[in-house]
Amino acid sequence: MNPYVLTILLSSLGLGTVLTFASSHWLLAWMGLEINTLAIIPIMAQQHHPRAIEATTKYFLTQATAAAMILFASTTNAWLMGEWEIHQLSHPLATTTVMLALALKLGLAPVHFWLPEVLQGLELTTGLILSTWQKLAPFALMIQVAPTINSSLLVAIGLLSTLVGGWGGLNQTQLRKIMAYSSIAHLGWMVLILQFAPSLTLLSLSLYIIMTSSAFLTLKTNNALTINTLATSWTKSPTLAALAALVLLSLGGLPPLSGFMPKWLILQELTKQGLPLSATLAAMTALLSLYFYLRLCYTLTLTIYPNTLTATAPWRLNFTMITLPLSIITILALGLLPLTPAVTAMLAL
Repeated sequence: MNPYVLTILLSSLGLGTVLTFASSHWLLAWMGLEINTLAIIPIMAQQHHPRAIEATTKYFLTQATAAAMILFASTTNAWLMGEWEIHQLSHPLATTTVMLALALKLGLAPVHFWLPEVLQGLELTTGLILSTWQKLAPFALMIQVAPTINSSLLVAIGLLSTLVGGWGGLNQTQLRKIMAYSSIAHLGWMVLILQFAPSLTLLSLSLYIIMTSSAFLTLKTNNALTINTLATSWTKSPTLAALAALVLLSLGGLPPLSGFMPKWLILQELTKQGLPLSATLAAMTALLSLYFYLRLCYTLTLTIYPNTLTATAPWRLNFTMITLPLSIITILALGLLPLTPAVTAMLAL
């Protein structure tokens, strides 16, 4: 793709998200979401491969449907209640429709079916953008409308997403589909606590973006798309393979890694709010996700691809990919747990 065109598209992507962040009016927020969607579509379709075109078409149709639902809900609220402000969304029909539309935009269960299929058709860099940056604008709207939404609906969507995210990834061999189900499960944890502690949702979202970025950049560096190709990682770079296994365990939420922090605080908050059953179910669904992360770790670190030559090839080309972002993000994905007391103190302010 022409670098000037790519710069314009990435700038539009940023503009759409910032516009949604800054808006207090539903029409302006809707415009931001539309700019965001239209900017990423050419980036998704740049490969000119049938799978990429199919993924782009599916993504466009789902996002257009969600945007139409948001417009319908906001217009209905304005018609019935006379309010266009995002914070003033008060009619039950409008709030439920907006929640389902934002769930469709994010890929939350039960409207998650498009996400694994779309992510499977994209290259890893575009998949990274879709799994991280594209979640920000809908989440900003969801946090603003959360106080008006029925808490039972939020808890149900959150628990169903954690269950689907864990269950769906069990039988997968494609890494991009596994990352898609991982995304669904993590978003479920965020929605679960959204109404009770929005600051915890933001903390979870930040750590999810850090850990997912590290996982995608590792897969990009190793050029791995399936579980079988992960087995070659140890031969190529033993250090990166060991760190990648730790990043996957961090995504699974094991201590003493960064990913344990949000799960720990969310379970604690759910218990404080008098929802021990929801906390128990969420913790049990996390075990499903942990299984497929452990499966990836096993392939990465305990399986060596059959090689005919054990020595390093003397003619191997120098590695030209920039690895500084991967190094920084991996350190953050592994070592933030000791900051938990400071984070809890900041959240209490």
